[in-house]
Amino acid sequence: MAATDPCELPADRRRGSNFGWSLGMVLRRWQERVEELLRDLPHGSRGYHILAVVVHEEVPTQVALAARLAIDRSVLTYVIDDLENAGLIERRRAPQDRRARRIVATERGRQTLDEAERRVAHAEDHVLGGLPEEQRDVLRDLAARAAEAIHVAAPATDPCVAVQSVLPSADQPG
Repeated sequence: MAATDPCELPADRRRGSNFGWSLGMVLRRWQERVEELLRDLPHGSRGYHILAVVVHEEVPTQVALAARLAIDRSVLTYVIDDLENAGLIERRRAPQDRRARRIVATERGRQTLDEAERRVAHAEDHVLGGLPEEQRDVLRDLAARAAEAIHVAAPATDPCVAVQSVLPSADQPG
C-alpha cells in the first residue's frame, strides 16, 4: 500500500487525532517558534501578550490588565517592571482612581509590538504551514472565539499554566 497523506485520512484514523494531543502539538510548536523570535523582548511571549493588550485594548488599570490576561497580579508586576525598564510601557495614574495605575505603551513600545506582530505572524504561518491560508485564518478565528468563551466562563483560568502543562520542563527531554 502506498504512503498516504495523514491529512487525507478520515479524522478517526489519523495518528494523534485526539483533540488534546492536536492542541498540545500546535501550542508546543507555537511556543518554541515564538519564544525564539521574541527572545529580545522582556519575558518573551508573556511580555508580547501584555504589550499587545496594552496597545490594542482599552484596559483601564493594571488590575484590569491582570484580569484580562488571567495573569497573577504579582507576576504581572515584575513583567511590567521589565517592560517599563526597557522603555516599552509606562505606568500612569488612572484618571478615575488616582491610586490605580494604567499601563500605556510608549512610542517605542508600539514600534516594538508592530515588529513583534510581524514575527509572530510569520511563526504562525510556519506552524500552520500544513494548512491552506484560508484554513489558517479559520483556525485562528475559531481558537480566538473558544478562548474568549472560556475566559468569560472562567476568568481565573491562567493561560500560562496551560502552556506550561503541555511543554516539557527543563529537566525533561522534549
